[in-house]
Amino acid sequence: DDFKSWDQYVLAHPYGHPYALTGWGEAIAQAYKHPVHYLMALDANQEVVGVLPLVHMKSRIFGNNLFSMPFADLGGVLADEENIEAALINKACEVAAGHSVSSIEFRQAKPLCDTKGTVYSKQDWPFEKVRMVLNLPDNSEKLMASFKSKLRSQIKRPLKDGLQVQSGKSELLNDFYRVFAENMRDLGSPVHARSFIAATLEDLEASRLFVVYRGNTPLACSMVLGCGDALFNPWASSLRRYSRMSPNMLLYWSMLEYACDNGFQSFDFGRSTPEEGTFKFKQQWGALEQPLHWDVFSQNGQHNSDALPDQKSKFDAAVGFWAKMPVSITRLIGPPLRKHIGL
Repeated sequence: DDFKSWDQYVLAHPYGHPYALTGWGEAIAQAYKHPVHYLMALDANQEVVGVLPLVHMKSRIFGNNLFSMPFADLGGVLADEENIEAALINKACEVAAGHSVSSIEFRQAKPLCDTKGTVYSKQDWPFEKVRMVLNLPDNSEKLMASFKSKLRSQIKRPLKDGLQVQSGKSELLNDFYRVFAENMRDLGSPVHARSFIAATLEDLEASRLFVVYRGNTPLACSMVLGCGDALFNPWASSLRRYSRMSPNMLLYWSMLEYACDNGFQSFDFGRSTPEEGTFKFKQQWGALEQPLHWDVFSQNGQHNSDALPDQKSKFDAAVGFWAKMPVSITRLIGPPLRKHIGL
């Protein structure tokens, strides 16, 4: 429960990220009531040398699992040395065994070390995903000048059409959630609870919302989370019926402008599948791909790859059904489902 020491360690670690900060875990616990286990390694001088946050998600539909961390691209172990990393993973396996957990999922920015001797065995994650990260200059003018003329024109066009951006905290939450919920419906995905977004804003100090408006109408929205010298974008949404106005171009530029002018050295656009649409959209800003290492530890070590096509067909059918529902209904029934979906 020494959250101050934990967060100081995460902020100083070269692979630190906001989803390892205690605020992310506490927001999950507050909004969704999932138990959170904070495993901390200390040296002989009681100095922190490693951390591993784990969220216990248990339901009849989605199973009994530990995630580090759910609802995010990153999580897993941060440690000074491989032996410390291994010790934390072994401790996580003890926690899993004590709760009869089926699997532990680690979402790492780098591969896990070899952890021989545990009762769990590693599986290869079957889906290829990458992070898209842009290194930033020390001011937004330099960044704008680095873009191709076509991209600069796409950024300026929504401004010429009268679109404006506001940035802030909870005062923008209603408009953020209005756009976010409709976009998630259009994507065929249950939306996060408004209370989870609110808790994230409250529990993570370096958090901020962006909303693009036409007059008083919100057209696009996003959230950013800071950790050390990096700014992360967990969610961004825009309304399809306003796509001709390109509010998403202004939205992303506003986040990048904020990052440059507030001392951040990199911007994490989030998870993408190589060569798909969102990947190419992020690539045009100059973002480079970095592999994600999502590893699963299970008691039997079995991976039934034959079931994946059948699972995908069922998932696609569910997406198509959800996308046709009224937004008001998805806002009501979406959060109770979303709280159990670790992605």
